[in-house]
Parts: sequence; structure tokens; C-alpha cells
Amino acid sequence: MSEQEHELREHEQRVPERQQGTARRGGAVWALVITSVAGFMAALDNLVVTTALPSIREDLGGALDDLEWTVSAYTLTFAVLLMFGAALGDRFGRRKLFITGLTIFTGASAAAALAPGIDGLVAARAVQGVGAAIMMPLTLTLLTAAVPAAKRGLAYGIWGAVNGLAVASGPLIGGALTEHFSWQWIFWLNVPLGVLVLPLARLRLAESYGSGARLDIRGTVLASGGLFGIVYSLIRGNVDGWSSPVVLTGLVAGAALLGAFVWHGIVSEAPVLPMRLFRSRAFAAINLSSLLMYVGMFGSIFLLSQFLQGVLGYSPTEAGLRMLPWTAMPLLVAPVAGILSDRIGGRPVVTVGLALQAIGLAWFALILSPDVSYGAQLPALAVSGVGMALYFAPAANLVMSSVRPSEQGIASGANNALREVGGALGVAVLAAVFSAQGGYGSASAFVDGLRPALWVGAGVVAVAAVSAGCLPRASVAGVDAASAGAAREDALVG
Repeated sequence: MSEQEHELREHEQRVPERQQGTARRGGAVWALVITSVAGFMAALDNLVVTTALPSIREDLGGALDDLEWTVSAYTLTFAVLLMFGAALGDRFGRRKLFITGLTIFTGASAAAALAPGIDGLVAARAVQGVGAAIMMPLTLTLLTAAVPAAKRGLAYGIWGAVNGLAVASGPLIGGALTEHFSWQWIFWLNVPLGVLVLPLARLRLAESYGSGARLDIRGTVLASGGLFGIVYSLIRGNVDGWSSPVVLTGLVAGAALLGAFVWHGIVSEAPVLPMRLFRSRAFAAINLSSLLMYVGMFGSIFLLSQFLQGVLGYSPTEAGLRMLPWTAMPLLVAPVAGILSDRIGGRPVVTVGLALQAIGLAWFALILSPDVSYGAQLPALAVSGVGMALYFAPAANLVMSSVRPSEQGIASGANNALREVGGALGVAVLAAVFSAQGGYGSASAFVDGLRPALWVGAGVVAVAAVSAGCLPRASVAGVDAASAGAAREDALVG
């Protein structure tokens, strides 16, 4: 028996001993429910605060910059710690760390609702982001471990539908709770959900691990520091000015640290994010598409929700209801998109979805006016919604199938981190375009700024569609074979 065959046999014997004790409690349906609810909670809190800011300012006081940090503190800690959270799960157990992250997130949500002042609220939001960063990337790896390969497209479709709905409906839910109850309820909402999911996760999820390699502290520090500098500067750019010393220092230092992180990922024996993953055209293309998709989508939703309220005069609830043809579409279309990706491959579904999203944003830019009717907006809303729904499920499947099984945790973390950075970049860039061309002074000024911002968003998502078109062709059988080969290779090197 060769040395490699001996190592493979030992690996095959060792992994079941480590995981079979908890595998019996697992189940695809339970895993889907638990991970979808947890993902909904984390994704919802990206934008749920935006429509509640006037009420928060009335109750807690604080300057405009302080209020912005109630949004930014969450985005910042969430983005910079995602890969670290995934690495912790791979090393110490994904279910264990998922429960830890969910506990932190739920407790921080209660602390945010009980915050006596603006500083306490900002601190609680930052801790929420820490919990979400640990929890969110592990939802996909736990779901992947529980669902047979042939059914993952449908499972990813439902997971993607729920997460997409959370991202897009954040302003609606936040506005409705604030308008009819109080702003505290946007945080109290997480508490019963967390209390319900925690025991279910303990009882119904099977434990799984990554390669078991030692934590890459140096790589984690470089990635976290670099992302902190970039995201902090993106958040502060429109407030402090893009040429301010703080913003420029953050951009330069962040870029330098990320450059060092990339080099570390090339030369290190066991980096937190192996750069060799990006040699895979599938992994590189889908991550670039995800980054660009979130740039266009986040920035556009951020501005359009303000247009509906500030220009057309809708209340937060009314504005959210009128966006349902866009925001609720993932619930209807994404499961179908998952099934389609199982049958014909993810590339055509993702490419068409991104193209439709770009068309929808461009359509909005064309029909935009201070008195545009809802009937004129409806086709753009529907096209954008279908496009977003077609993207979410196949994108998750493509990310997870492009790497070895033991690397799915860090792949999920990297993809989520890029999406969060894309969201922060989208809000910053589109808001900068808006401010340069228009403003809040009048309805006409708002439209003058919003129109070019939407054109930029449409262009960025169109580039994402081109990137998705570069994905390699892969049949379901081909994906399964690749996964099996990756599993064997992982066993040999693990």
C-alpha cells in the first residue's frame, strides 16, 4: 500500500469518527429552515435601520454622523470578520461556532433595543456585526453538509430567496415596525427568532469541520485590517470628503494590507484564504460577479427607497409595499432558479439574472421624474426582482461547488465578505454620484442626482453579467464528479 493510499484510508476512518456521532440528528429540511432563518436575521440588519433613523434621533439624540454609525458599525464589523468567522468554524466545529455567533447576535440585538443613548446603540450594532460575521458564512457550509448534492440547487434557491428578501425588504420592515410600533422593535424582532433557532440548531444540525488546520492568525489580521481600512474609508468618504487625511490613509493602508494578504495567501503553506482558489475560473468569476452585483443593488435600493419617500411622498410602509414587485420576487422565483441551475448549470441562470437586474435599473433611470406614476415604475420593479432572484440561488451553488469540501467554509466567508464590501462600496459610490449631480434640496434636484447614480449601478451590474458569462460550462454530473474528485484530493492532503 502506498503512503498516499494509507493516508486516504486513515482520513476516511477518522472523519466518520469525528462526525457520525452528530450526523444522525441532521436533516436537510431542518438545516434549510435553521440556516435560512439565521441568514435572514443577519442579512436583514444591513438596511433595516435606514428608515428608523429619524425616530432614533428623536429618542436618543446625536448628530448626523452618530446616526450614520448605527448603520455603518454593523456593516464594518460584519465585513471585516467574515473570513475569520468561517475559519473558526472550520477549525473548531461549524455547528458549535454557528451557535456561538447566533448567541452573540441575539444578545446584541436585545442590547440595541435597550440602549439608553446613541453611543450604546452604536456599540451594540458593532457587536451584532461580530455575531453575524461568525454565523453567516457557516449557514452555507452547514446547509451543504446536510443536503444531497443532487438537491442542493433547490436548497440554495430557498436559502437565497430568504436572504435576498431580507436584504431588499430591510427598509420596508424597519419602516413598518417604526411607524406602527417603535424603532426598538427592529431589534426586538431578532430576539424571539434567535431564542427559537438556538435550541433547534443544537438538536437538529449535524457537526462538520474543515481541514482541521491551525488558524492563520497572520492572514486573519492582514485581511481584517485591510478590509477595516477600505470599508471605514468607504463609509466616511461622503461625510469627511474623499481627499481628507483619514479617508486617504484608510484607503492606502487598507490597500497595502490587502496586498500583503494576497501575497501571504500565495506563499503561506496554510493561509486563511489560499490564493490558488482564484486560479479556478469558476471561483474567480462568481466572486467578481457577486461583488459587482452588490455594488449596484445596495446603492440603488438605498437611493430608491429615499426617492419613494422623499420625492413621491410615501410613508416608509407605503414605499416598502410598492417595492414588493422587486423585493418579494426572490420568494417566488429563486427556488425555480435553483432547480434550473441543477438541470442546466448555474452559468446561464446567473448571467440572465444579472442582465435583467441591469436592465431593470436602466429602465428606472429612463422613466425617472419627480411625478412618475407607479404604473410606469412597475415593469422596472418586476424585471429587477426577477433578475435578483435568478442570481441568488445559482450564485451560492457555484461558490460552494468551485472548491474542495473542506474549503467550503472559507469560500463562503470570502464570498460573503466580498458582498458586504460591495454593499458598502455601492452605497458610497452611488451616493457620491448622487451628491455630485443633485441633492436633497428639491424633487428635481433629487431626480437629477438619482438618474446618473442608477446608470452607474446598471453599468456595474452589466459588468457583473459579463463576468458571470466567463464561468466555465458545467453539467450537474460534471459538478458532482468535480466534487468527488475534490473530496478525494482533500483527503490526500488533509
